[in-house]
Amino acid sequence: MLSACSVALRAGARRSVRRLPTKARAVAVTPSVQRQKPFSSSAVRTTDLSTRAMIVQTLSSVGSKREVQQYLSLFTSVSSQRFAVIKVGGAILTEYLDELCSSLAFLYTVGLYPVIVHGAGPQLNTLLEQAGIEPQFEEGIRITDAKTLRVARDLFLKENLNLVNKLEEKGVHAQPLATGMFRADYLNKDKWGYVGKVTGVNKQAIETAINNGYLPILTSMAETDDGQILNVNADVAAAELARALEPLKVVYLSEKGGLFDAAGQKISAINLDEEFGHLMSQEWVKYGTRLKIKEIKELLDTLPRTTSVAIIHPGDLQKELFTDSGAGTLIRRGNKLLSATSLSDFKDLDALKQVLVRDREGPDAASTVDKYLDFLKENPFKAYYDEPMNALAIVLPARDGRQATLATLTITKSGWLTNVADNIFTTLQKEHPELVWTVKEDDENLSWFFDKADGSITQDGDVMFWYGIQNKPVLVQLMQDFTQHGRAMLGDSNLESRLHRAANNSSKPVLQQARSYSTLARRPVLSTPVFSQSKGRGYVTQTNPNPPYGKKNASKSQPARVALIGARGYTGQELIRLLDLHPNLELVHVSSRELAGKKLEGYNKADVTYENLSPDDVRDMEKRGEIDCWVMALPNGVCKPFVDAVYEGRKSSSHKSVIIDLSADYRFDNSWTYGLPELVPRADLAQATQIANPGCYATAAQLGISPLVEHLGGMPHVFGVSGYSGAGTKPSPKNDVGFLTDNIIPYSLTGHIHEREVSSQLGANIAFVPHVAVWFRGIHHTISIPLNKTMTSRDIRQIYQDRYAGEKLVKVVGEAPLVKNISGKHGVEIGGFEVDKTGKRVVVCATIDNLLKGAATQCLQNMNLALGYAEYEGIPVM
Repeated sequence: MLSACSVALRAGARRSVRRLPTKARAVAVTPSVQRQKPFSSSAVRTTDLSTRAMIVQTLSSVGSKREVQQYLSLFTSVSSQRFAVIKVGGAILTEYLDELCSSLAFLYTVGLYPVIVHGAGPQLNTLLEQAGIEPQFEEGIRITDAKTLRVARDLFLKENLNLVNKLEEKGVHAQPLATGMFRADYLNKDKWGYVGKVTGVNKQAIETAINNGYLPILTSMAETDDGQILNVNADVAAAELARALEPLKVVYLSEKGGLFDAAGQKISAINLDEEFGHLMSQEWVKYGTRLKIKEIKELLDTLPRTTSVAIIHPGDLQKELFTDSGAGTLIRRGNKLLSATSLSDFKDLDALKQVLVRDREGPDAASTVDKYLDFLKENPFKAYYDEPMNALAIVLPARDGRQATLATLTITKSGWLTNVADNIFTTLQKEHPELVWTVKEDDENLSWFFDKADGSITQDGDVMFWYGIQNKPVLVQLMQDFTQHGRAMLGDSNLESRLHRAANNSSKPVLQQARSYSTLARRPVLSTPVFSQSKGRGYVTQTNPNPPYGKKNASKSQPARVALIGARGYTGQELIRLLDLHPNLELVHVSSRELAGKKLEGYNKADVTYENLSPDDVRDMEKRGEIDCWVMALPNGVCKPFVDAVYEGRKSSSHKSVIIDLSADYRFDNSWTYGLPELVPRADLAQATQIANPGCYATAAQLGISPLVEHLGGMPHVFGVSGYSGAGTKPSPKNDVGFLTDNIIPYSLTGHIHEREVSSQLGANIAFVPHVAVWFRGIHHTISIPLNKTMTSRDIRQIYQDRYAGEKLVKVVGEAPLVKNISGKHGVEIGGFEVDKTGKRVVVCATIDNLLKGAATQCLQNMNLALGYAEYEGIPVM
């Protein structure tokens, strides 16, 4: 349905503002990736990394290769001093200095030279108070007398050199430019004292620093023509610097990481031309937020439309610059949109034809477009576009039981850079609460579509997307129509379908879009059949209306029925909480001998009372087909009678439920499917009726070792430490907080069951020593891995990035992950990757919440797959 368009660059195309309560979201399409331009020649520093290596290194920290290449191409298409101005507040220099320097070092490594200007307000307040001087402000501006100025000057020089030295420690050549960068007059000497109003910027010094291979580091101090030093607000200095350099990006680093709306939600993007008036009328836009938006509008009104402002946390700088999704709040001018509801509304019909043909070259494209315009003459539609028609979307309204359809969309590179794309999508979601569209499966920006849609399904190389459709029968019918007919289900409303038919009729191939480097790693497609295989693994993101392998329950209108045997423990409680939020699973029975007769707490979808189910009860319920999934959350060695009861019940019933065992009882039984979806073929889990859920230690250890199995030069050693929830609820020294305080307890020093489990699953022996510590939940593994060849830390990290690309519950990070950061999270973090001096031993660290991905979350993944639902349904992904 949607055509190829130009390169999507988030400098101009990104997410819509989070202010609407609706779930409706919009879409975008882009054409073939442009050839990457060489890095700017204005920086003479040579680098030992090739352009390809730079891209790979960037990918190890951020998103897809497509995104990185596009943004590098954009940022290096201008002179180095026009890349970015970054304002660093004083609080950042004290609280987040290492994160800041690491982010700047990364940019420096890939040949990008932002201009840095910093303040030191909080430090100055502290020094003044220590000196017995009370800081004073008037209209938000610091009153600066001679004594305050002297303290400020010395402080700014100190902070400037400290930042420069920290950067040098990370291999970044930085040039301190503490004075002489800003010319200024007194703002109002009688009112504010030695406070300056910037009148000029010394661009030559900045350009010289960059041309010599240095990052310019400026303070927000200015000088008058006669040499008097003046204090300047750092935000003001950054704005004036931006006006002088006209950079692509202006970045304000903030501890909060962005602007927030009335509900405390981060605002993802603001298009000022469309939304400024609306925003300023909102009650929650006041005080600092109001002033910040107003000042940024005044700044952007004086800069090219390609310039945008980002307010982000210093640790998110790479994500903000190099991914479509960004990280903080992106503010840009955008463009006002025009609309048309008939062809006569267009001033130039020939220009409209050219727009519809562009990027759609193929047999009979022009004549096909002519016929399509004839179709539009006879049918209602609404078109959205900017005046130069850098972007054009045509929507056919809902009628005759069919949802509104985004019939075509074309956007040029200029359209992306001037933000028209996002404006169109914001407008579409306002005016069309439900929308359907299709694209080709090899579209280079498919991952961007996923971010804008509520769901998708793939058929014969086409992908259908939708948002806002809440009626499940309607959605099921829509998906079935697409499965049977593909994009032809949309008939003549689909321009791309017409073009492809024309090409097929002429027996000539349609020119295909160039495939990008995107691997769909961020949000993969639902395939038909559901489980497409890639390196033995498939992905599913939406519930399939025709569940695979004959699983009946997923096609019913009612949810699948779940019985939980052993609900008293920590894992059982976490699973209950997840089931309460799951749209397609219903907890109908919970069994606990100790709690029988009591009301189940934490489950709100229905009133459920604990029971004491016997194996005979389980057998009879299975005979009657009352349960779709049995979850055994019992201690090791206890669940066999219940499993045997299910087997017995199956003998006299056509109904076949799924059993998931959370204990270790069946992990070594080959008749059971081992349930670690990231390492086991998902098709196996989809067909399984009995799944052995992996252990918590074992899950993290396998994910931490698996990518290097083929490179092992000896036995990996795993030092694992768990919080005491892993010891269960039965009192013991291992969950005695008093005994654990100021202590760590090793146990099962050899032969632990997880040691056998991991060795068995990986096909390579490992050594594992578990410990328990005083925190409640979370596991940390430090894994020492011998290698069979010399490797670098970067090589190994790239192996892990490639291996887990697309895995929503596995996050590969640079530093060793921390337990406190994984607690309550649903995935695994893997990092460290430190190689010893021989290059033949690496230490990898992994963290996991033992109650979630180590147990309940993984159980829910397996339930979803086995019952025919989307794998991540009901799971907040990382």
